[in-house]
Amino acid sequence: MKNPSPHTEVLQRIISEHREMPGALLPILHAIQHAAGCIPAEAVPLIAEALNLSRAEVHGVISYYPDFRQQPGGRHVVRICCAEACQAVGAEALGRHARAALDCGFKQTTADMAFSLEPVYCLGQCAVGPAVMIDDKLHARVTPEGLDILLGKAREAQ
Repeated sequence: MKNPSPHTEVLQRIISEHREMPGALLPILHAIQHAAGCIPAEAVPLIAEALNLSRAEVHGVISYYPDFRQQPGGRHVVRICCAEACQAVGAEALGRHARAALDCGFKQTTADMAFSLEPVYCLGQCAVGPAVMIDDKLHARVTPEGLDILLGKAREAQ
């Protein structure tokens, strides 16, 4: 018999803490991702069994919401607004620059695990776009040069 992963105990604790909540699936997924950095594959059958759902239902929710990761992300998350207001002031060019500067695409992580690059569809900064969020800090009117500076500061903070 296969030995359980060291994460199994943590996963089971999180599931048991949240399973009686109304609409428990999303709080469980958020708590697991917060604790593990992603939703590991081994969590899906545990969640499904605890909530009397199919594995497909759990996986469907994980894959539907873009904030849930199935693989570990970077130490920093760079979110670039791709909504229309930001597109009108240069977000597409900023996204191209970010992909080149980080050498990874949207919804990917850099090879050194320093950054994950994510598209978002509104950061609520429509009047001051293009908007970028690095980790939990918003930045407005970001230019490609400004993004390079922000990425450099994030690298230094590692």
